[in-house]
Amino acid sequence: MDATIVNYRRGRKTQTPNQLIIEIPKVEGKEKATTYVGKAVSWKSPAGKEIKGKIVAIHGGKGAVRAIMETGMPGQSIGSKINVE
Repeated sequence: MDATIVNYRRGRKTQTPNQLIIEIPKVEGKEKATTYVGKAVSWKSPAGKEIKGKIVAIHGGKGAVRAIMETGMPGQSIGSKINVE
């Protein structure tokens, strides 16, 4: 299933490039988002490199989830699709 990378996890003056905020289509609310916690995610770069990660928590009340990736993600990944397995 394809989801969209919304942003890095960030604070007012910091950002964490290995943690992503992801929106999954047709998931609205905390209850549906909790079913995706623990699932694996993978992002494929335009050059063909694959970066893997895992969904670890929900983020907010509108159904977004937070994923931790194995390495830092490039800025080009924001707004692109990520595969949720």
